Amino acid sequence: MALEGSEDHLAWEARQRTPAAVAAVAAGLLTFVGTVWRALTLSDLPGNGVLESLGRAAQQGPVGELESLRVNTFEFYDDQAIGVLLSSVVVAIGYVALGWALTYLAAAARARRPEFPKLLVFLPLVAGTLQALATVLSALATNTAIGDFLAGSRTVDTAQEVTGSGLGVFASLLGLPGALGLALALVLISLNAMRVGLLTRFMGVLGMITGALQILPFGGPLPVVQSFWLLMLSALFLGRWPNGQPPAWRTGNAEPWPASARQRQRAQVAAARRGQADEPDPEPLADGPSPSASARKRKRKRR
Repeated sequence: MALEGSEDHLAWEARQRTPAAVAAVAAGLLTFVGTVWRALTLSDLPGNGVLESLGRAAQQGPVGELESLRVNTFEFYDDQAIGVLLSSVVVAIGYVALGWALTYLAAAARARRPEFPKLLVFLPLVAGTLQALATVLSALATNTAIGDFLAGSRTVDTAQEVTGSGLGVFASLLGLPGALGLALALVLISLNAMRVGLLTRFMGVLGMITGALQILPFGGPLPVVQSFWLLMLSALFLGRWPNGQPPAWRTGNAEPWPASARQRQRAQVAAARRGQADEPDPEPLADGPSPSASARKRKRKRR
């Protein structure tokens, strides 16, 4: 890792800036598009009727050998298996791209803050890869298990095996550290990048919120906040930020953002200086005697 503010690291950042920006755009678009694609593919997925389920439960004797009520659901899913798999691949590519973009930001933050752990530089790429593998393997496991169910006896007992396949369990175990790793990486990298001035306060806070949403998906499954943040991150990487790229990207040194109180004080001082500059200069006094002096002279003449 290059030293803080070194020309070598600035040159490395310049070479990797465009690929990192492309990765951020790809991550923002692919994770969103893939999630929407999967949701639309399964939007008409039939469910089980409550009355039918209650009636089945009220029947006497074992029900394990009866035909499962989920046959229609699994048949529809099997018809859409290719779409589900392809949408999962799109999301998986987005996760890898997310790890790449975060790794670039983490490397830039560590160059300006040496105490930033080196392990966190590589964490997003590893976590993103794990999450990508888990996404694809989960789709494959579900497709395979449903295919086996439809080719078999289609009973209640075999239907329970669909969600408990070995590959599906492995995918779930693989996705857990992936999701936690991405959440941790997003929070810590955004925080430290904001501290050294690589991210604005808005982008830093939004990045930490994006990390929290990896494990607490408030607002639904669509990664709206994540996609928005990644697209803005790409613009920042390329220097297309509305107020210009933060100085830390140009100097290679930590340029912490001033506190809010200090920013307000600077704004007040600047406003006061502008007000003084706008005040008109006092008009010079006209030559000759003043009005009061002329009045006194006229009174003396009358006497």
